[in-house]
Amino acid sequence: MGRIEKKVSEGTTKYYWYPGDKREWKRAAIAVGIGIGVFLMLYVLNRDLLPAVVGGTSVTAGVTGLNFGRRDARALNTFPNLTGRAARLAAVAQTGRAAWRGLVHGFGGAAAAVLILNLPHTGIVADWVLPVVPAVVGALAHQAGMIAEQLPSTTKASTKAPTTAPANAPATPVPAGEGAK
Repeated sequence: MGRIEKKVSEGTTKYYWYPGDKREWKRAAIAVGIGIGVFLMLYVLNRDLLPAVVGGTSVTAGVTGLNFGRRDARALNTFPNLTGRAARLAAVAQTGRAAWRGLVHGFGGAAAAVLILNLPHTGIVADWVLPVVPAVVGALAHQAGMIAEQLPSTTKASTKAPTTAPANAPATPVPAGEGAK
């Protein structure tokens, strides 16, 4: 939950609460801004709404999916062990936030599909393929975001040298082919 503090007078401060974190709202605004930029660029180049809307909504869905994927991966890493009552309540809260992100992401894909379907084009590609492109791009970007968030932790773990040798490891390295002697 985010909070904005505004000083009304010397002894009075007003607090405005909003859902989410301020940096996540900035990321959402950046995603929408990039999508609008791609829409404008494609519309100026083609003078056709269909590729401009598909491109703009796909880029917005991709950037948003990447952000949601990173947030979901971080939430999975901090998911509590379900041993106590407080941990179960924290798990319910995290699950609720993940469900909210899923609803927002699904609504975005559905809204993009409805927007593309209502454009003045006909044909199998315009009516059946292009409306699902933003949702597919968003879903793939969500998976890429989850993978990208996990990569630094896996590369750090694999680059660390073991502090002790395993119990069954030989004391000196054995050249290839001589291990069977």
